[in-house]
Amino acid sequence: MKDTNKKAFGLWSAVFLGIGSMVGAGIFVLLGEAGAIGGNLVWISFLLGGFIALLSGYSFAKLASVYPSRGGLVEYLVQCYDEGIFSGSMSVLFYLSAMVAIAMVAKAFGTYGSMMTGHYSTFNANIWSIGVLLFFMIVNLSGSTLIARSENVIVVIKLSIIIIFTIAVSFYIKPELLSLKDAPPIINIFSCVGLTFFAYEGFRVITNTAEDMPNPSKTMLRAMFIAISFVIVLYIGVTFAVFGNLSLDQIIKAQDYALAEAAKPVFGEMGFTVMSIAALISTASSINANLYAVTNVTYDMAKNGELPEVYERNVWQSSEGLIVSTVILIIFVLFFKLDEIASIGAISILFIHALVHIGHLFKVKETGASKAIIILAVITIAVTIVLALEYTSKHIPNVGYAIAVGFVLAFLIEIVLRLATKRIVTKQSPTNIIDKLENIEKDLINKIKKVKDKS
Repeated sequence: MKDTNKKAFGLWSAVFLGIGSMVGAGIFVLLGEAGAIGGNLVWISFLLGGFIALLSGYSFAKLASVYPSRGGLVEYLVQCYDEGIFSGSMSVLFYLSAMVAIAMVAKAFGTYGSMMTGHYSTFNANIWSIGVLLFFMIVNLSGSTLIARSENVIVVIKLSIIIIFTIAVSFYIKPELLSLKDAPPIINIFSCVGLTFFAYEGFRVITNTAEDMPNPSKTMLRAMFIAISFVIVLYIGVTFAVFGNLSLDQIIKAQDYALAEAAKPVFGEMGFTVMSIAALISTASSINANLYAVTNVTYDMAKNGELPEVYERNVWQSSEGLIVSTVILIIFVLFFKLDEIASIGAISILFIHALVHIGHLFKVKETGASKAIIILAVITIAVTIVLALEYTSKHIPNVGYAIAVGFVLAFLIEIVLRLATKRIVTKQSPTNIIDKLENIEKDLINKIKKVKDKS
Protein backbone atom coordinates (compact mmCIF):
# COMPACT_ATOMS: atom_id res chain seq x y z
CA MET A 1 0.00 0.00 0.00
CA LYS A 2 1.31 3.46 -0.90
CA ASP A 3 2.34 5.67 2.00
CA THR A 4 0.29 8.84 1.58
CA ASN A 5 2.22 10.51 4.41
CA LYS A 6 5.55 10.14 2.62
CA LYS A 7 7.46 13.41 2.68
CA ALA A 8 8.28 14.99 -0.71
CA PHE A 9 11.81 16.14 0.12
CA GLY A 10 14.40 13.62 1.20
CA LEU A 11 18.09 14.44 1.52
CA TRP A 12 18.90 14.42 -2.20
CA SER A 13 15.72 16.16 -3.32
CA ALA A 14 16.56 19.02 -0.93
CA VAL A 15 20.16 19.03 -2.18
CA PHE A 16 19.00 19.23 -5.81
CA LEU A 17 16.56 22.03 -4.98
CA GLY A 18 19.38 24.00 -3.32
CA ILE A 19 21.80 23.41 -6.20
CA GLY A 20 19.07 24.32 -8.69
CA SER A 21 18.41 27.59 -6.90
CA MET A 22 22.11 28.48 -6.57
CA VAL A 23 23.34 27.46 -10.03
CA GLY A 24 20.96 29.75 -11.85
CA ALA A 25 21.63 32.75 -14.04
CA GLY A 26 24.18 33.96 -11.46
CA ILE A 27 27.19 31.94 -12.59
CA PHE A 28 26.50 32.76 -16.26
CA VAL A 29 26.36 36.52 -15.64
CA LEU A 30 28.23 37.08 -12.38
CA LEU A 31 31.35 35.18 -13.47
CA GLY A 32 32.15 37.81 -16.10
CA GLU A 33 31.16 40.71 -13.85
CA ALA A 34 33.20 39.45 -10.89
CA GLY A 35 36.07 38.48 -13.19
CA ALA A 36 36.32 42.03 -14.46
CA ILE A 37 37.22 43.03 -10.87
CA GLY A 38 39.06 40.00 -9.46
CA GLY A 39 40.77 38.89 -12.66
CA ASN A 40 42.26 35.40 -12.71
CA LEU A 41 42.18 35.32 -8.88
CA VAL A 42 38.40 35.57 -8.80
CA TRP A 43 38.30 31.88 -7.82
CA ILE A 44 39.47 33.00 -4.35
CA SER A 45 36.46 35.34 -4.21
CA PHE A 46 34.16 32.42 -5.04
CA LEU A 47 35.85 30.38 -2.30
CA LEU A 48 35.30 33.19 0.23
CA GLY A 49 31.70 33.66 -0.92
CA GLY A 50 31.13 29.92 -0.46
CA PHE A 51 32.64 29.99 3.04
CA ILE A 52 30.22 32.78 4.03
CA ALA A 53 27.35 30.76 2.53
CA LEU A 54 28.37 27.71 4.62
CA LEU A 55 28.30 29.79 7.82
CA SER A 56 24.89 31.23 6.97
CA GLY A 57 23.65 27.82 5.87
CA TYR A 58 24.65 26.36 9.24
CA SER A 59 22.64 29.04 11.07
CA PHE A 60 19.56 28.57 8.85
CA ALA A 61 19.73 24.76 9.05
CA LYS A 62 19.82 24.83 12.86
CA LEU A 63 16.80 27.16 12.93
CA ALA A 64 14.96 25.01 10.38
CA SER A 65 15.51 21.91 12.51
CA VAL A 66 13.77 23.47 15.53
CA TYR A 67 11.23 25.61 13.65
CA PRO A 68 10.37 23.44 10.62
CA SER A 69 8.20 25.67 8.45
CA ARG A 70 7.51 26.23 4.77
CA GLY A 71 7.94 29.92 5.52
CA GLY A 72 11.70 29.55 6.02
CA LEU A 73 13.26 32.92 6.89
CA VAL A 74 9.84 34.45 7.58
CA GLU A 75 9.21 31.94 10.38
CA TYR A 76 12.67 32.56 11.87
CA LEU A 77 12.08 36.32 11.93
CA VAL A 78 8.84 35.82 13.88
CA GLN A 79 10.44 33.30 16.24
CA CYS A 80 13.51 35.50 16.90
CA TYR A 81 11.81 38.92 17.11
CA ASP A 82 8.32 37.89 18.28
CA GLU A 83 4.97 38.68 16.67
CA GLY A 84 5.29 42.41 16.15
CA ILE A 85 5.38 45.04 13.42
CA PHE A 86 9.17 44.75 13.07
CA SER A 87 9.20 41.03 12.21
CA GLY A 88 6.12 41.52 10.03
CA SER A 89 7.60 44.39 8.03
CA MET A 90 10.89 42.50 7.53
CA SER A 91 8.86 39.55 6.26
CA VAL A 92 7.11 41.84 3.76
CA LEU A 93 10.49 43.28 2.67
CA PHE A 94 11.88 39.77 2.22
CA TYR A 95 8.87 38.73 0.13
CA LEU A 96 9.12 41.79 -2.14
CA SER A 97 12.91 41.41 -2.52
CA ALA A 98 12.58 37.72 -3.39
CA MET A 99 9.88 38.57 -5.95
CA VAL A 100 12.14 41.11 -7.65
CA ALA A 101 14.96 38.53 -7.76
CA ILE A 102 12.68 35.96 -9.45
CA ALA A 103 11.42 38.57 -11.94
CA MET A 104 15.05 39.40 -12.78
CA VAL A 105 15.84 35.73 -13.46
CA ALA A 106 12.69 35.43 -15.58
CA LYS A 107 13.85 38.49 -17.54
CA ALA A 108 17.25 36.80 -18.10
CA PHE A 109 15.47 33.65 -19.32
CA GLY A 110 13.44 35.79 -21.74
CA THR A 111 16.58 37.48 -23.09
CA TYR A 112 18.35 34.16 -23.72
CA GLY A 113 15.20 32.64 -25.20
CA SER A 114 14.65 35.53 -27.57
CA MET A 115 18.32 35.49 -28.64
CA MET A 116 18.12 31.75 -29.38
CA THR A 117 15.32 32.37 -31.90
CA GLY A 118 17.59 34.78 -33.76
CA HIS A 119 15.04 37.60 -33.59
CA TYR A 120 15.63 39.43 -30.31
CA SER A 121 13.10 42.06 -29.30
CA THR A 122 11.73 43.29 -25.97
CA PHE A 123 8.29 41.94 -26.90
CA ASN A 124 9.74 38.52 -27.75
CA ALA A 125 11.78 38.44 -24.53
CA ASN A 126 8.72 39.32 -22.43
CA ILE A 127 6.72 36.50 -24.05
CA TRP A 128 9.46 34.02 -23.10
CA SER A 129 9.61 35.44 -19.55
CA ILE A 130 5.85 35.25 -19.01
CA GLY A 131 5.72 31.79 -20.58
CA VAL A 132 8.31 30.32 -18.18
CA LEU A 133 6.58 31.91 -15.16
CA LEU A 134 3.20 30.45 -16.15
CA PHE A 135 4.73 27.03 -16.87
CA PHE A 136 6.37 26.76 -13.46
CA MET A 137 3.27 28.17 -11.77
CA ILE A 138 1.44 25.08 -13.09
CA VAL A 139 4.31 22.83 -11.94
CA ASN A 140 4.18 24.35 -8.45
CA LEU A 141 0.38 24.10 -8.31
CA SER A 142 0.83 20.37 -8.85
CA GLY A 143 2.46 20.03 -5.44
CA SER A 144 5.86 19.66 -3.80
CA THR A 145 6.40 16.10 -5.06
CA LEU A 146 6.29 17.21 -8.70
CA ILE A 147 8.50 20.21 -7.85
CA ALA A 148 11.10 17.90 -6.29
CA ARG A 149 11.02 15.52 -9.25
CA SER A 150 11.10 18.24 -11.91
CA GLU A 151 13.93 20.06 -10.14
CA ASN A 152 15.94 16.83 -9.90
CA VAL A 153 15.64 16.29 -13.68
CA ILE A 154 16.43 19.92 -14.57
CA VAL A 155 19.44 20.05 -12.22
CA VAL A 156 20.89 16.79 -13.60
CA ILE A 157 20.63 18.12 -17.17
CA LYS A 158 22.21 21.50 -16.49
CA LEU A 159 24.93 20.10 -14.22
CA SER A 160 25.82 17.49 -16.86
CA ILE A 161 26.30 20.25 -19.45
CA ILE A 162 28.36 22.45 -17.11
CA ILE A 163 30.54 19.57 -15.82
CA ILE A 164 31.21 18.22 -19.35
CA PHE A 165 32.08 21.77 -20.46
CA THR A 166 34.42 22.28 -17.48
CA ILE A 167 36.24 18.96 -17.95
CA ALA A 168 36.58 19.31 -21.74
CA VAL A 169 37.74 22.93 -21.63
CA SER A 170 40.23 22.15 -18.83
CA PHE A 171 42.35 20.15 -21.31
CA TYR A 172 42.92 23.36 -23.30
CA ILE A 173 43.87 25.64 -20.40
CA LYS A 174 46.74 28.03 -21.13
CA PRO A 175 48.81 28.27 -17.90
CA GLU A 176 50.06 31.76 -18.77
CA LEU A 177 46.49 33.10 -18.49
CA LEU A 178 46.39 31.95 -14.85
CA SER A 179 49.84 33.31 -14.04
CA LEU A 180 50.16 35.37 -10.83
CA LYS A 181 52.20 38.00 -12.67
CA ASP A 182 49.01 39.09 -14.43
CA ALA A 183 46.93 38.94 -11.24
CA PRO A 184 45.13 42.10 -10.04
CA PRO A 185 45.77 43.73 -6.64
CA ILE A 186 44.75 41.54 -3.66
CA ILE A 187 42.13 44.13 -2.57
CA ASN A 188 40.17 43.35 -5.77
CA ILE A 189 39.58 39.79 -4.52
CA PHE A 190 37.68 41.16 -1.51
CA SER A 191 35.95 43.88 -3.55
CA CYS A 192 33.97 41.30 -5.52
CA VAL A 193 33.07 38.97 -2.62
CA GLY A 194 29.74 40.81 -2.39
CA LEU A 195 29.08 39.71 -5.98
CA THR A 196 30.31 36.12 -5.64
CA PHE A 197 28.20 35.53 -2.51
CA PHE A 198 25.07 36.30 -4.56
CA ALA A 199 25.94 33.27 -6.73
CA TYR A 200 25.28 31.12 -3.62
CA GLU A 201 22.38 33.06 -2.08
CA GLY A 202 19.79 30.55 -3.28
CA PHE A 203 20.85 28.07 -0.56
CA ARG A 204 18.16 29.60 1.71
CA VAL A 205 15.51 27.84 -0.41
CA ILE A 206 16.50 24.52 1.21
CA THR A 207 15.03 25.73 4.53
CA ASN A 208 11.57 25.98 2.92
CA THR A 209 11.52 22.18 2.54
CA ALA A 210 11.67 21.54 6.33
CA GLU A 211 7.93 20.88 6.64
CA ASP A 212 8.05 18.49 3.67
CA MET A 213 11.19 16.74 4.95
CA PRO A 214 11.39 13.61 7.14
CA ASN A 215 13.43 14.24 10.30
CA PRO A 216 14.72 17.75 9.40
CA SER A 217 16.83 17.83 12.57
CA LYS A 218 19.23 15.39 10.84
CA THR A 219 18.56 15.90 7.15
CA MET A 220 18.54 19.73 6.90
CA LEU A 221 22.15 20.41 7.94
CA ARG A 222 23.47 17.59 5.74
CA ALA A 223 21.48 18.83 2.72
CA MET A 224 22.72 22.40 3.28
CA PHE A 225 26.39 21.42 3.54
CA ILE A 226 26.32 18.98 0.60
CA ALA A 227 24.59 21.50 -1.71
CA ILE A 228 26.83 24.47 -0.86
CA SER A 229 30.07 22.41 -0.86
CA PHE A 230 29.25 20.93 -4.27
CA VAL A 231 28.51 24.36 -5.72
CA ILE A 232 31.79 25.77 -4.32
CA VAL A 233 33.76 23.06 -6.13
CA LEU A 234 31.70 23.56 -9.31
CA TYR A 235 32.17 27.35 -9.35
CA ILE A 236 35.92 27.13 -8.77
CA GLY A 237 36.26 24.50 -11.51
CA VAL A 238 34.26 26.63 -13.96
CA THR A 239 36.31 29.71 -13.04
CA PHE A 240 39.61 27.97 -13.85
CA ALA A 241 38.16 26.64 -17.12
CA VAL A 242 36.99 30.10 -18.26
CA PHE A 243 39.99 32.14 -17.12
CA GLY A 244 42.40 29.51 -18.47
CA ASN A 245 40.92 29.84 -21.97
CA LEU A 246 40.03 33.52 -22.30
CA SER A 247 42.12 36.60 -21.64
CA LEU A 248 40.77 39.17 -19.18
CA ASP A 249 40.02 41.53 -22.09
CA GLN A 250 37.93 38.82 -23.78
CA ILE A 251 36.08 38.10 -20.53
CA ILE A 252 35.29 41.79 -19.95
CA LYS A 253 34.08 42.12 -23.56
CA ALA A 254 31.83 39.05 -23.19
CA GLN A 255 30.90 39.93 -19.60
CA ASP A 256 27.24 38.87 -19.78
CA TYR A 257 27.97 35.57 -21.58
CA ALA A 258 31.57 34.73 -20.57
CA LEU A 259 30.78 31.06 -19.92
CA ALA A 260 29.31 30.58 -23.39
CA GLU A 261 32.22 32.49 -24.96
CA ALA A 262 34.74 30.19 -23.21
CA ALA A 263 33.18 27.19 -24.98
CA LYS A 264 34.02 28.63 -28.43
CA PRO A 265 37.79 27.82 -28.54
CA VAL A 266 37.03 24.12 -27.96
CA PHE A 267 33.55 23.54 -29.38
CA GLY A 268 33.15 26.47 -31.79
CA GLU A 269 29.74 28.05 -32.37
CA MET A 270 28.05 24.81 -31.34
CA GLY A 271 29.66 25.17 -27.90
CA PHE A 272 28.37 28.74 -27.62
CA THR A 273 24.86 27.55 -28.50
CA VAL A 274 24.95 24.61 -26.05
CA MET A 275 26.11 26.84 -23.19
CA SER A 276 23.38 29.34 -24.04
CA ILE A 277 20.88 26.47 -23.76
CA ALA A 278 22.47 25.59 -20.40
CA ALA A 279 21.87 29.20 -19.33
CA LEU A 280 18.20 28.81 -20.32
CA ILE A 281 17.91 25.58 -18.32
CA SER A 282 19.69 27.16 -15.34
CA THR A 283 17.42 30.19 -15.23
CA ALA A 284 14.37 27.91 -15.57
CA SER A 285 15.63 25.76 -12.69
CA SER A 286 16.19 28.83 -10.52
CA ILE A 287 12.65 30.09 -11.25
CA ASN A 288 11.19 26.68 -10.34
CA ALA A 289 13.07 26.46 -7.03
CA ASN A 290 12.44 30.06 -6.01
CA LEU A 291 8.75 30.00 -6.95
CA TYR A 292 8.40 27.04 -4.58
CA ALA A 293 10.10 29.07 -1.83
CA VAL A 294 8.04 32.22 -2.43
CA THR A 295 4.81 30.19 -2.50
CA ASN A 296 5.65 28.73 0.89
CA VAL A 297 6.66 32.14 2.25
CA THR A 298 3.37 33.72 1.17
CA TYR A 299 1.35 30.79 2.54
CA ASP A 300 3.14 31.04 5.88
CA MET A 301 2.73 34.83 6.01
CA ALA A 302 -0.98 34.57 5.19
CA LYS A 303 -1.48 31.82 7.76
CA ASN A 304 0.22 34.00 10.38
CA GLY A 305 -1.77 37.09 9.42
CA GLU A 306 0.94 38.95 7.50
CA LEU A 307 -0.82 38.87 4.12
CA PRO A 308 -4.49 38.86 3.04
CA GLU A 309 -6.27 35.52 3.42
CA VAL A 310 -6.39 35.07 -0.37
CA TYR A 311 -2.72 33.96 -0.23
CA GLU A 312 -3.71 31.04 2.02
CA ARG A 313 -6.59 29.54 0.05
CA ASN A 314 -5.90 26.09 -1.40
CA VAL A 315 -5.74 25.67 -5.17
CA TRP A 316 -4.99 22.14 -6.39
CA GLN A 317 -1.88 21.02 -4.43
CA SER A 318 -0.71 24.55 -3.59
CA SER A 319 -2.25 27.88 -2.53
CA GLU A 320 -3.85 30.84 -4.23
CA GLY A 321 -0.80 32.86 -3.15
CA LEU A 322 1.18 31.23 -5.96
CA ILE A 323 -1.22 32.63 -8.56
CA VAL A 324 -1.22 36.10 -6.95
CA SER A 325 2.59 36.06 -6.79
CA THR A 326 2.87 35.00 -10.45
CA VAL A 327 0.60 37.89 -11.49
CA ILE A 328 2.81 40.33 -9.52
CA LEU A 329 5.92 38.82 -11.18
CA ILE A 330 4.42 39.34 -14.64
CA ILE A 331 3.69 43.00 -13.75
CA PHE A 332 7.32 43.41 -12.60
CA VAL A 333 8.61 41.90 -15.86
CA LEU A 334 6.40 44.06 -18.08
CA PHE A 335 6.48 47.46 -16.37
CA PHE A 336 9.56 47.81 -14.11
CA LYS A 337 13.21 48.52 -14.83
CA LEU A 338 14.52 45.55 -12.87
CA ASP A 339 18.32 46.08 -13.06
CA GLU A 340 18.50 48.74 -10.35
CA ILE A 341 15.61 47.35 -8.26
CA ALA A 342 17.24 43.88 -8.27
CA SER A 343 20.50 45.26 -6.83
CA ILE A 344 18.56 47.00 -4.04
CA GLY A 345 16.50 43.86 -3.42
CA ALA A 346 19.61 41.67 -3.22
CA ILE A 347 21.20 43.90 -0.56
CA SER A 348 17.89 44.00 1.33
CA ILE A 349 17.91 40.18 1.45
CA LEU A 350 21.44 40.32 2.88
CA PHE A 351 20.20 42.66 5.64
CA ILE A 352 17.48 40.13 6.45
CA HIS A 353 20.10 37.34 6.54
CA ALA A 354 22.03 39.39 9.10
CA LEU A 355 18.89 40.05 11.18
CA VAL A 356 18.06 36.33 11.27
CA HIS A 357 21.60 35.45 12.41
CA ILE A 358 21.53 38.16 15.11
CA GLY A 359 18.13 36.89 16.29
CA HIS A 360 19.51 33.33 16.29
CA LEU A 361 22.05 34.37 18.95
CA PHE A 362 19.14 34.62 21.42
CA LYS A 363 17.84 31.16 20.46
CA VAL A 364 21.04 29.05 20.56
CA LYS A 365 19.87 27.18 23.68
CA GLU A 366 16.83 25.97 21.76
CA THR A 367 18.63 25.23 18.48
CA GLY A 368 21.81 23.78 19.98
CA ALA A 369 23.88 25.82 17.51
CA SER A 370 27.43 26.98 18.12
CA LYS A 371 27.37 30.62 19.24
CA ALA A 372 30.87 31.18 17.79
CA ILE A 373 29.76 30.04 14.31
CA ILE A 374 26.64 32.23 14.44
CA ILE A 375 28.73 35.27 15.47
CA LEU A 376 31.11 34.53 12.59
CA ALA A 377 28.09 34.32 10.26
CA VAL A 378 26.91 37.76 11.48
CA ILE A 379 30.37 39.30 10.95
CA THR A 380 30.90 37.83 7.47
CA ILE A 381 27.42 38.83 6.28
CA ALA A 382 28.01 42.36 7.63
CA VAL A 383 31.26 42.56 5.65
CA THR A 384 29.45 41.24 2.55
CA ILE A 385 26.81 43.98 2.93
CA VAL A 386 29.51 46.67 3.10
CA LEU A 387 31.26 45.25 0.01
CA ALA A 388 27.95 44.96 -1.87
CA LEU A 389 27.02 48.56 -1.00
CA GLU A 390 30.44 49.78 -2.12
CA TYR A 391 30.13 48.01 -5.47
CA THR A 392 26.47 48.94 -6.08
CA SER A 393 27.03 52.61 -5.16
CA LYS A 394 29.26 52.94 -8.24
CA HIS A 395 26.23 52.17 -10.44
CA ILE A 396 23.47 53.52 -8.19
CA PRO A 397 24.88 56.53 -6.27
CA ASN A 398 21.84 56.83 -3.98
CA VAL A 399 21.55 53.11 -3.20
CA GLY A 400 21.61 53.75 0.58
CA TYR A 401 18.60 56.06 0.35
CA ALA A 402 16.80 53.62 -1.94
CA ILE A 403 17.24 50.78 0.58
CA ALA A 404 16.02 53.04 3.39
CA VAL A 405 12.91 53.84 1.31
CA GLY A 406 12.40 50.09 0.84
CA PHE A 407 12.44 49.55 4.61
CA VAL A 408 9.97 52.40 5.19
CA LEU A 409 7.70 51.06 2.43
CA ALA A 410 7.76 47.59 4.04
CA PHE A 411 6.73 49.10 7.41
CA LEU A 412 3.87 51.02 5.77
CA ILE A 413 2.62 47.93 3.90
CA GLU A 414 2.75 45.90 7.13
CA ILE A 415 0.72 48.52 9.04
CA VAL A 416 -1.87 48.80 6.23
CA LEU A 417 -2.19 44.99 6.04
CA ARG A 418 -2.68 44.71 9.80
CA LEU A 419 -5.41 47.37 9.73
CA ALA A 420 -7.08 45.86 6.65
CA THR A 421 -6.98 42.17 7.58
CA LYS A 422 -7.36 42.54 11.38
CA ARG A 423 -5.69 39.14 11.72
CA ILE A 424 -3.61 38.00 14.71
CA VAL A 425 -0.09 36.82 13.96
CA THR A 426 0.78 33.46 15.52
CA LYS A 427 4.01 31.50 15.70
CA GLN A 428 4.37 27.93 14.66
CA SER A 429 5.20 25.40 17.36
CA PRO A 430 8.87 25.98 18.28
CA THR A 431 9.72 22.28 18.07
CA ASN A 432 9.08 19.46 15.71
CA ILE A 433 7.00 17.27 18.03
CA ILE A 434 7.00 14.26 15.72
CA ASP A 435 10.80 14.28 15.45
CA LYS A 436 11.12 14.63 19.22
CA LEU A 437 8.84 11.64 19.79
CA GLU A 438 10.79 9.62 17.22
CA ASN A 439 14.07 10.50 18.93
CA ILE A 440 12.65 9.62 22.37
CA GLU A 441 11.44 6.29 20.96
CA LYS A 442 14.88 5.54 19.50
CA ASP A 443 16.58 6.42 22.80
CA LEU A 444 14.23 4.08 24.69
CA ILE A 445 14.90 1.25 22.22
CA ASN A 446 18.67 1.77 22.59
CA LYS A 447 18.40 1.77 26.40
CA ILE A 448 16.31 -1.42 26.34
CA LYS A 449 18.91 -3.08 24.09
CA LYS A 450 21.72 -2.06 26.46
CA VAL A 451 19.81 -3.50 29.47
CA LYS A 452 19.22 -6.76 27.54
CA ASP A 453 22.90 -6.96 26.57
CA LYS A 454 24.00 -6.51 30.19
CA SER A 455 21.56 -9.16 31.42
